[in-house]
Amino acid sequence: MGRWSTAARTPLGLTAAVLAGSVLGLAVLAPVVWGTSADAVDTGSILSPPSGEHWAGTDNLGRDILARTLVATRLSVLLALAATAIAVLAGLVLGTAPFLLGRRLGRVVTAAVNIAVAFPGLLLALFFATIFGVGATGAVFAIGLAGAPAFARLTQTLVAGVAARDYVAAARVAGVGRLRVLLRHVLPNISEPLVVNATVGTGAALLSFAGLSFLGLGVQQPGYDWGRLLYDGIGAIYVNPAAALTPGAAVLVAGLAFNLVGETVAKALGVGGVARRPGRAPRAVPGLAPVAADEAPRAVGDDLVLDVRDLEVTVPGARGPVRPVRGVTFSVRRGEALGVVGESGSGKSLTALAVSRLAGDLARVEAGRLTLLGTDLTEADGRAHRRLLGTSLAMVFQDPTTSFNPTRRVGAQLAEGARHHQGLGRAEALARAVDRLGAVRIPEPERRARQYPHEFSGGMRQRAMIGMGLMGSPSLVVADEPTTALDVTVQQQVLDLLADVRAADDVALVLISHDVAVVRSVCDRVVVMYAGRIVEDLPAASLDDDARHPYTRALVAAVPDMDTDLEAALPVIPGTPADPGALPPGCAYAPRCPLASARCVEEDPSLVSDDTGHRVACWHADGPAEAATTAAPGEVGVP
Repeated sequence: MGRWSTAARTPLGLTAAVLAGSVLGLAVLAPVVWGTSADAVDTGSILSPPSGEHWAGTDNLGRDILARTLVATRLSVLLALAATAIAVLAGLVLGTAPFLLGRRLGRVVTAAVNIAVAFPGLLLALFFATIFGVGATGAVFAIGLAGAPAFARLTQTLVAGVAARDYVAAARVAGVGRLRVLLRHVLPNISEPLVVNATVGTGAALLSFAGLSFLGLGVQQPGYDWGRLLYDGIGAIYVNPAAALTPGAAVLVAGLAFNLVGETVAKALGVGGVARRPGRAPRAVPGLAPVAADEAPRAVGDDLVLDVRDLEVTVPGARGPVRPVRGVTFSVRRGEALGVVGESGSGKSLTALAVSRLAGDLARVEAGRLTLLGTDLTEADGRAHRRLLGTSLAMVFQDPTTSFNPTRRVGAQLAEGARHHQGLGRAEALARAVDRLGAVRIPEPERRARQYPHEFSGGMRQRAMIGMGLMGSPSLVVADEPTTALDVTVQQQVLDLLADVRAADDVALVLISHDVAVVRSVCDRVVVMYAGRIVEDLPAASLDDDARHPYTRALVAAVPDMDTDLEAALPVIPGTPADPGALPPGCAYAPRCPLASARCVEEDPSLVSDDTGHRVACWHADGPAEAATTAAPGEVGVP
């Protein structure tokens, strides 16, 4: 309550509280206190000017205008709130539709919202008023639907931002349905700006409703709201200006009150604030055993865990489709650690997302073969696929800060997948979450399970993310640059933990990194990617002495070691990475390669394998290593 009391004590907060309290108080009390005098007809005082008896004068039936203005507060506020509720509900439905419906239908909804937003709100209100007809009910729907497009646009933008977060991707890997992801992970994280917008929108709805009633399309006789009183008083404005100014002032004050409340709410919540919800502590379940390894599907007949053949990912671009991943082929066996290295934009992470079925609705994933434990992942998604990905594949994302939903407790987030896929009850799933937090070396796991992600350090969040993957019985762990945001000591702890997980259950590991030294120390094999394709596949132990592609040699040479001459300039890679949307003919690395020849510029080399399984795509794979790492002075290299 601290931030609310602080905001309420500011001049803005005090003014908003006084005005809003007065308006809401009048809405409740005015019909009771002044209802009789507001409806009393006095034919002897028709169109009287302001006086001590009638402070704002009377109307054409001798009724007190001030009393009627006060009594009209209830109907005016209720109608504005009803219209706002319709706008919020319709806006939420339209704004979340692209997330729920997928790429094609979502684009149709987005286009419709964009068209509607282009029209002025009052014009839309008049359009809907002609459809629903005159009267209070028709005006409520007209104002509500007219305000829906702007609210939908805001919702679409906020949903798109949160949907790209790692914790949403983690929920999808766990097989949680889109609707549940929306309700559990997306809406709680966008609720605050929506609440602020809805509060400010109530003031706009109040003004719009008064406008429709003033035009004769809103409240009809014998009912009356502020707009209707303004319409009645405008005819006598030259005789009694107070007849029009009094309801006009009421509209102004009430609209200002709602807008100031919205500003106060925004100040109290703060930019990027998070609404916290109380949660229950996990109960330990005596005798709970870890999930049996045979509950998850396993490869039949051999130890092949992941098999990828000719993987291609196509995304829309400004000048047509772009292929950031081109014909990637590799496999990972049980207990094997495969490293994927390359510069930013080489297609490493997108390859992992495509394998995990998380490339997004705009991406088209095609492959000659894409199997996990013998199951074809290119087939239509279904319950079996979701369970396979949720229990047999663990994703460890790059940024531990965005790996968890900030509005939910860590234990509850770990338990979600176990409840969804393994049929555990709430208490059992929370108890297993505590067990997994302890397994990844988080101290006091029971207490930590009750905490929110912001209460964890960066390294602890990363370990908890690994623990989330271990809630099932994963056969494959895909770690996408899991140590990038961590200090050196914590990096080693995370790498040691991944190694322990791999050794304990014979788990396959795919480690994506730009750090050649890390991959060399952890992995058995290394796949080097450039411009969306694999240019070399070799044993990790051969990186220093047997790398054959000039790009691989340059990456290795750019990493300093204990023998590096401190007085000499570090080797660097000249030029900039290739643009996936404008790849040159021939070898994509040719513009940066010191060994490039005319053939390199004209023909793209195929990825060929020798007798040892070492694969390389280069016309000069046997060229001198010294020449391959020579770069023009002053170029920017890759660390």
